[in-house]
Amino acid sequence: MINILTTHWSDFVHGFGITLLASIIALIISMILGTGFAILEVLPNKFVNLVARIYIEIFRNIPLLVVTMFFYVVVTQFIKMNGLVAGTIGLSLYTSAFIAETVRAGILSVDKGQMEGARANGLTYWQAMRIIILPQAFKIVIPPLGNQFINLVKNSSILAFVAGFDLMYQGNEIASTTFDTIDTYILVGVFYLIITLPLSYYMRYLEHKLA
Repeated sequence: MINILTTHWSDFVHGFGITLLASIIALIISMILGTGFAILEVLPNKFVNLVARIYIEIFRNIPLLVVTMFFYVVVTQFIKMNGLVAGTIGLSLYTSAFIAETVRAGILSVDKGQMEGARANGLTYWQAMRIIILPQAFKIVIPPLGNQFINLVKNSSILAFVAGFDLMYQGNEIASTTFDTIDTYILVGVFYLIITLPLSYYMRYLEHKLA
């Protein structure tokens, strides 16, 4: 195991960097999209609610691999992009649907009187949502959001299927050349833990701090 790590250290580090980069970008995009569609779901407008619901149901109920391959195989026929970009887009859209449902649940758990009080004090709907409702909603849904963030990092291994040169892709390449699959994938798992464990503990700390 040590021999594989030292011999292919640069490959592991490169894959780790790509995984981290794709995860951060996908996290930012999915948070923005997910929060936006969560708000659209609770707006007093049935057409907007329907649009948001269709988006969420599509990406929640199609496998991540299918979503990613759609961008890598179909969309690239019209727009030039590499596997990393296609995989990150697919990961972002897929995760955003789950984040939207999580944030929506948080918004609905905030007492309706909060919105009514904010509107009575002269705030617009969007001001009340941004200043009053969303901060409380995010505080409530920190645990499930943390789970979604960790799932996102693990799901980033989908990049290996579209030549995204991520950690899993590098692990596959190393395993195919060394034929030492057990040690290689143990090392890949350790590198994933380097990302997910600190993230898990941080979300737990944040939950206790804001409790």
